[in-house]
Amino acid sequence: MSKANQIVEGLGGLDNIVEVEGCITRLRCEIKDAGKVNEKALKAAGAHGVVKAGSAVQVVVGPTADALAEDINDML
Repeated sequence: MSKANQIVEGLGGLDNIVEVEGCITRLRCEIKDAGKVNEKALKAAGAHGVVKAGSAVQVVVGPTADALAEDINDML
């Protein structure tokens, strides 16, 4: 499973993702149901940290954020 797929699973699946944007070292995500976000799975996928505020979730992934966002957006 690719890192992008692992992050999608950690965010609760494709159906739970409204939008993903790469921002230098973070994936800025808008999520439908924050309760489906699995921080442990995101960290297992290589995330250095996860910040949740309501339906906004930031996944700190390092300098590959833009490429990962592009891969995830291709899946949406």
